[in-house]
Amino acid sequence: MNETLTVQFLQWIGEEPRSYAETIEAWRTSCPRLTVWEDAMTSGLIERVPNGSIATAEVRLTPAGRTMVQAEARR
Repeated sequence: MNETLTVQFLQWIGEEPRSYAETIEAWRTSCPRLTVWEDAMTSGLIERVPNGSIATAEVRLTPAGRTMVQAEARR
Protein backbone atom coordinates (compact mmCIF):
# COMPACT_ATOMS: atom_id res chain seq x y z
CA MET A 1 0.00 0.00 0.00
CA ASN A 2 1.28 3.47 -0.88
CA GLU A 3 0.86 5.15 2.50
CA THR A 4 1.32 8.74 1.26
CA LEU A 5 -1.40 8.40 -1.36
CA THR A 6 -3.63 6.57 1.08
CA VAL A 7 -3.34 9.37 3.62
CA GLN A 8 -4.08 11.98 0.92
CA PHE A 9 -7.12 9.95 -0.12
CA LEU A 10 -8.36 9.68 3.46
CA GLN A 11 -7.81 13.40 4.09
CA TRP A 12 -9.80 14.21 0.94
CA ILE A 13 -12.69 11.98 2.03
CA GLY A 14 -12.61 13.46 5.52
CA GLU A 15 -12.90 17.07 4.30
CA GLU A 16 -16.61 16.84 3.45
CA PRO A 17 -19.25 14.24 2.59
CA ARG A 18 -18.34 12.42 -0.63
CA SER A 19 -20.51 10.33 -2.90
CA TYR A 20 -19.31 7.07 -4.36
CA ALA A 21 -19.54 8.54 -7.88
CA GLU A 22 -17.49 11.60 -6.90
CA THR A 23 -14.89 9.45 -5.13
CA ILE A 24 -14.46 7.01 -8.00
CA GLU A 25 -14.24 9.85 -10.51
CA ALA A 26 -11.56 11.67 -8.52
CA TRP A 27 -9.51 8.62 -7.49
CA ARG A 28 -9.97 6.20 -10.38
CA THR A 29 -6.81 4.80 -11.91
CA SER A 30 -6.01 2.26 -14.59
CA CYS A 31 -2.63 1.51 -13.06
CA PRO A 32 -2.74 -1.83 -11.24
CA ARG A 33 0.04 -0.65 -8.93
CA LEU A 34 -1.96 2.32 -7.61
CA THR A 35 -4.88 0.72 -5.85
CA VAL A 36 -5.60 3.42 -3.27
CA TRP A 37 -9.38 2.87 -3.23
CA GLU A 38 -9.12 -0.90 -3.03
CA ASP A 39 -6.37 -0.83 -0.41
CA ALA A 40 -8.34 1.58 1.78
CA MET A 41 -11.46 -0.61 1.55
CA THR A 42 -9.53 -3.82 2.23
CA SER A 43 -7.74 -2.24 5.19
CA GLY A 44 -11.03 -1.04 6.69
CA LEU A 45 -10.12 2.65 6.41
CA ILE A 46 -13.22 3.70 4.45
CA GLU A 47 -16.74 2.43 4.08
CA ARG A 48 -19.50 2.82 1.51
CA VAL A 49 -22.87 3.60 3.07
CA PRO A 50 -25.98 2.96 0.92
CA ASN A 51 -27.96 6.07 0.03
CA GLY A 52 -30.43 5.24 -2.71
CA SER A 53 -28.18 4.12 -5.56
CA ILE A 54 -24.56 3.06 -5.83
CA ALA A 55 -23.66 6.43 -7.37
CA THR A 56 -25.16 8.37 -4.46
CA ALA A 57 -23.86 6.06 -1.74
CA GLU A 58 -21.74 7.95 0.78
CA VAL A 59 -18.06 7.16 1.17
CA ARG A 60 -16.72 7.96 4.61
CA LEU A 61 -13.87 7.25 6.95
CA THR A 62 -14.09 4.42 9.44
CA PRO A 63 -12.67 4.87 12.94
CA ALA A 64 -9.44 3.27 11.67
CA GLY A 65 -9.33 5.76 8.78
CA ARG A 66 -9.82 8.71 11.12
CA THR A 67 -7.05 7.36 13.35
CA MET A 68 -4.67 7.17 10.39
CA VAL A 69 -5.45 10.77 9.37
CA GLN A 70 -5.02 12.01 12.96
CA ALA A 71 -1.71 10.17 13.31
CA GLU A 72 -0.46 11.81 10.12
CA ALA A 73 -1.55 15.24 11.38
CA ARG A 74 0.56 14.77 14.52
CA ARG A 75 3.73 14.09 12.51
